[in-house]
Parts: sequence; C-alpha cells; structure tokens
Amino acid sequence: MTHVQVFEFNPFAENTYVVYDESGECAIFDPGCYTEEERDILRSFISEKQLRVVRLINTHCHLDHVFGNNFVHKTWSLLPEIHRFELPVLERYPAICLYYGVAAEVSPMPERFIETGSAVVFGNTRLEVLHTPGHSPGSLSFYCREDGFILSGDVLFMEGIGRTDLPGGNMDTLLASIRRQLFTLPGETLVYPGHGPATTIRHEMEYNPFLT
Repeated sequence: MTHVQVFEFNPFAENTYVVYDESGECAIFDPGCYTEEERDILRSFISEKQLRVVRLINTHCHLDHVFGNNFVHKTWSLLPEIHRFELPVLERYPAICLYYGVAAEVSPMPERFIETGSAVVFGNTRLEVLHTPGHSPGSLSFYCREDGFILSGDVLFMEGIGRTDLPGGNMDTLLASIRRQLFTLPGETLVYPGHGPATTIRHEMEYNPFLT
C-alpha cells in the first residue's frame, strides 16, 4: 500500500508530500521547506520511517513548491524531475524570489523531464502522469490508481482552483484540465492538493463553485 504524508511549509502554506510504501522507497513531491526548522521536520520524518529517498518531483515550479529543491539535492543527491514546459518557470525562480522579497537557495536544474502519459515508479508504487496545465504550463498531476488518490499540485483545491493570473496561466485551459483529466477519475478518488486540506473528486464535482 502507498502512503502519503503531508507537511505544510513556508509562508505560502504549501503542501509538501512524501509518498512511500512498504519497500522503504519514497519520493518527495514539491519540497517547500523554507526554514531550517522545516528542513529538520522533513529530514526527521524520513529518518524515523527509515525511508530511502529515490526521486524528487515538482508538480510545477512556482517558488513555494521548489524552495526545498536544493536542500533535497544536497541531502539525498537527487535532482528535480519536471515537465519540460516548466523549465522556463524554474529558470526564473531566483528573479521571482527577489520580486517577492524572499531569500532562497537556487534550485538545481532537472535531471530528467517527465513525459505526459508516462508513469512515476518507485518501490511498489506506480503513479500515472497527467499533464494538467492552466495554473502553470507544465503542471502535472500524479494518479495512484491502485490506492485511489491523486496529487493535484495547484490545479484543484477543496472548493477552489489554482490561480491563473501568473505567467503561463489560463483559466479556460485550467478548467479543461480539471474536467478532462481529473473529473473523469472515480468519485471516491482522494485529492491531495498543493495547498489546503484533502478532498475528493466527487466533492469537487458537486460543490466546487468554479466547476459546478
């Protein structure tokens, strides 16, 4: 069985996820750890669970989701994996940090690009890759069919959606991504978003004011 552990990090209240299974292997999604205390929390959890970190994955590359990329790289010798459309976003990351007035370590560049329609595999876990643009050009969502959950990044939230006023954002594209890629999943699918509490596909189909 695949387990999902969430941590709320940084001033943007971003959700960082550690996804792991009985093999002991895990992947870190969107490490947003910004302070030394937050880095210690992430490191301690992985140590206590005796996990082996084998992949670093960004659903997209907005600053709050990549603050911890360099920490993960230095600690576990991993480079980020992203959609190729997110490379310009990651390259602009230092300038965006300056714009927001935050000091952050520069993220390493990707080791590889994640292709639409492929799968992220580690241990006994298989996550299907869905390209879900609209919030950001290369936004990816990761669906675990076996255990019935999806990591949606900043695409879909509990009764909300990702903002589309940032460079590369587009409301029509985002709504199409949700309806065509996410709302075709089983209603009981658990949604782990980039911010806020978990929800389900059925709840969002019935109550999300942007989509009903």
